[in-house]
Amino acid sequence: MSEVAVVVACQRNGAGGSPTAVLDDAPFTDEERCRIPTALGTSHAVFLRATGIEHRQPAYTLRFFTAQGELPACGHGTVAALAVLAEREGGDHDYRAALRTAHRSFDGRASRNGDGLTASFDPGPVSLHSTGGPELRAVVGGLGLTEDAVAGDACVASNGRPRLLLPILSRAALAGLTPDLTLLRAACDRYGLLGCYAYSPPDRHGRAAARMFAPSIGVPEDIANANSTACLAAHAAGFGTHRLAVDMGDHLGSPSTITATAHRDRTGHRIRVGGQAAIVRTVMR
Repeated sequence: MSEVAVVVACQRNGAGGSPTAVLDDAPFTDEERCRIPTALGTSHAVFLRATGIEHRQPAYTLRFFTAQGELPACGHGTVAALAVLAEREGGDHDYRAALRTAHRSFDGRASRNGDGLTASFDPGPVSLHSTGGPELRAVVGGLGLTEDAVAGDACVASNGRPRLLLPILSRAALAGLTPDLTLLRAACDRYGLLGCYAYSPPDRHGRAAARMFAPSIGVPEDIANANSTACLAAHAAGFGTHRLAVDMGDHLGSPSTITATAHRDRTGHRIRVGGQAAIVRTVMR
């Protein structure tokens, strides 16, 4: 039997958020890991394995699973994991950990915020390249749009897996999207995309809205997607916007907000992304 924490990650004003299962890893099969999200009604599950101390901080390896299989990274899953680790640590001080996935190591932080926690992490470097032509037409068609509904230049962004960042004219147009998930999945599979992150252009305060569609990995629409928001932060930094607060999940009845900041150093733009999180229940599996 394993204790599983169900965490709502990237809440907005202490409500909503993306339910995520977090538990210590064990000799599960991958098939067993894939069953956890379905059994608990979450989109993702995060498996933690303690690996000792690195740079005077506790170190953990993270693995992320949906019902369809393993993912190399999951932003809101990382926020959820940090909330669980900070809760285990206890105390009112800021929590820090050295985190590792199959492809990279990075730092995570969490601090208390009333009854919940605020967690953030370094999502790693983001690559960006412009796109158009048949790739863009295929994804836009899967969303039920025409190209004139696109508000600017779309781009493919990756901090592990590529996804399309698609600017939509307004929040209202974004809310009205009714994608054909079969067509969208076919388009994403054809061009090697994780999914499509459609967003309204940030206002002068960096506020935006977004919807992430990823049917290829078994997530028709994500309540919160921190890694894609990190990609948007890298893209927006090129236009002078260095701080974002992106609202998601409203269409799914679970309002969420992801925050991201960008600053430039000698290696380029460095991103930090995160949000509020709270543990809502624990169960034994």
